[in-house]
This record gives sequence, C-alpha cells and structure tokens, in this order.
Amino acid sequence: MTTTESPVAGGVPGLSCKTYANRSWLSSASAVPAEMALTIYINNQEVVTVLCTPTKLNCLVLGFLYSEGIISGLGDVVSMRICEDEPVADVRLSRDYTPPTRRVLTSGCGGGTSFKVDEHRLNSAMTVRPDDVLLLMKQLQQQQPLFKHCGGVHGSALCSSKQILVAAEDIGRHNTLDKIVGECLLRKIPTRDGILLTTGRISSEMLLKAARMQTPVIVSRGSSTSRAIELGQELGISIIGYARAGRLSVYSHEERLPAAALDGPG
Repeated sequence: MTTTESPVAGGVPGLSCKTYANRSWLSSASAVPAEMALTIYINNQEVVTVLCTPTKLNCLVLGFLYSEGIISGLGDVVSMRICEDEPVADVRLSRDYTPPTRRVLTSGCGGGTSFKVDEHRLNSAMTVRPDDVLLLMKQLQQQQPLFKHCGGVHGSALCSSKQILVAAEDIGRHNTLDKIVGECLLRKIPTRDGILLTTGRISSEMLLKAARMQTPVIVSRGSSTSRAIELGQELGISIIGYARAGRLSVYSHEERLPAAALDGPG
C-alpha cells in the first residue's frame, strides 16, 4: 500500500472581523477552523463527499472506509492518493467495489451520508473506574491544540484505562472517530477493549462506529441520543454522558463501572 498526503493547516489565521464590546465596534483579526469538502473516489467511482478539517486526511479516509465496512484492514487498500488542490482522495482497492444504493442521512456535520453498518454485539468483560474516566476526559482537553487556537472543533480520543493512545480534532464529530480508527490502522494500534472519548454528543452513528472498533465504552462531555442508548443496550456498549466537573451519567451497561470502584483505589 502507498499513500500520499499534502500538508494542510487545521486553522485559518488572521481573518478580519468586527467585534462589538462595551457599546463600541472594534476591528480585529480572528482564527477560525479550516473546512474542506473532500470527495472520496474508490476504483474511479465517486462514493461520498466529506466536510472536514484538513488534517490527518489519510487517517480520515482509511477510517471512513473501515467504519463503513468497505475495508476490513490495510490489506484491502492497494494505494491512496490525496490531492489538496481538488480536493479529492483517490483510493484503489484490491478487489472490485460497487457502492450500495441505500444510504442513511446522518446528523453529522454537513449532513453527510453513511451506509448501514452491521450491528455486532460486544461481549467484553472490561471494567473501568469512574475516577479514571473523569481523569481521561481532563487529559483530552490537553490534546486539543486546534480548539485552543480557534475553537469550533470537536475532539475525540482512544484510550486505555489510564492514558490516551490516539487523539483527533475535526469540525465533524463523526470525522474524529474515523481519523482515530484510520491512525490506529496505520500504526497497528488495537482498538478492541479500548475507551472512546468525545466532546460531541453520542449519536447512533457514533455508537455504530464504536461497535465497529470493538470499543465497549464511549464517553462524552455532553449528551447521548435516545437511539444511541437503545443501540448501546443492544450491542453491549457502555454509554457515559456529561463526564465533567467530577461527575458522570451512565446510560447503558453500568456493570462496567462497578460500585466497588467508588470505594477507593483498587
């Protein structure tokens, strides 16, 4: 497999704006997140256009293909070329590919589309301490340089119970998970029995991506949708929301956060 990617910035600095404060207007400059409409081609067939932050584009494309069940690993990819000027990602697979005709409109950034993903129940026996979850969420804040620079982006991370393994930022919360799984494929980092953190809400599509990664715990600083909670119960995934300020809420499979863990270090 060969890949190429042009270096791109995650933020656009110095855009002029007018700021109203203290009953007066001031001229100022502000940094904002960059946005790119990246069209993915597979074997010369246009598949999808993804609105994204132009960073880790190779990871984003690989992760998208994996999350959608188009590839099962790097061995399915012969080559990938990303052209910033177009912008397009040209992927060659080792087999024929026919795009599905059925698409599901998602709630992700830019109204993107997603193919249906098979639902596979996780039978993981892993557990995690609530205090460790809260500490990991604090660590995630330190892994968001673009957000600190200009705001306006989501952040996500794959973790063990003690540390962050891979982190990503993007204007689209779904894209952050695709970037993570793509980087894990490239770096040969296993995702099974990991913990996913995200600053965005947990939707059903986010939950399905977690299931595809075989990560039995997904945590958000915010809320979860009702459909995601239903899928979490069905697929054996623990959904944790509002993990901030020393507290969290568990919506499914609370057995992974055992009550004994509240008594002190184990």
